[in-house]
Amino acid sequence: MSQFSLSVCHLYGNLLNTYGDNGNMLMLQYCAKKMGVQFDSEIVSIYEPFDPKKYDIVFFGGGQDYEQMIVSKDILTKKSELTEYIEQEGVMLAICGGYQMLGHYYIGANGEKIPGIGALDHYTLSQDNHRFIGDIVIYNETFDEKYYGFENHNGRTFTGNDEKPLGKIIQGNGNNGEDGYEGVIYKNTFCSYFHGPILARNQNLAIRLLTIALKQKYGDAFTPPNSL
Repeated sequence: MSQFSLSVCHLYGNLLNTYGDNGNMLMLQYCAKKMGVQFDSEIVSIYEPFDPKKYDIVFFGGGQDYEQMIVSKDILTKKSELTEYIEQEGVMLAICGGYQMLGHYYIGANGEKIPGIGALDHYTLSQDNHRFIGDIVIYNETFDEKYYGFENHNGRTFTGNDEKPLGKIIQGNGNNGEDGYEGVIYKNTFCSYFHGPILARNQNLAIRLLTIALKQKYGDAFTPPNSL
């Protein structure tokens, strides 16, 4: 039995899996195993309660319009619990649609304004007959790391107070094609438009998320690995 363990929630994992985003869970599990950490995961989906005190990491992926409409209605019933989890510095990775639904609102494909849970201070507009598609590279100054990915999104996200970018764009469009940044970091919540999945191409980020969660749970009893 491992000395360290993590309880991981895959939020709406049976509905949201655009471009293989479920691979982020597989990468977290793979890295946890190499770190000698027990990895216990479960899906929390529609009509199921979310317990903010139960999980050490939450993954929230993106989906097609139909599935996202289902999720966007259900997630409002989990608003207070998810906001509590985020504010208590729980670790979360949110991709594309998940990223958008954590904000105030996003504009759907048919022009409808769809409310998010407002846990993060951003909002997302749509583009007319255009998408941001292609390879993307960003640089995170705080961690001195580059992240590589693929973007394919109609949304244009504009960030707000207390939100730092995941990185500065080296190649690609990012959040909105204007401000030169991609993604968001708020407390221990990391958001991005990177598909691919992001963690499969950026093991350093997967290790960072796991390390933050383990330090949150075990404090100085956990020593981060020098390398994997």
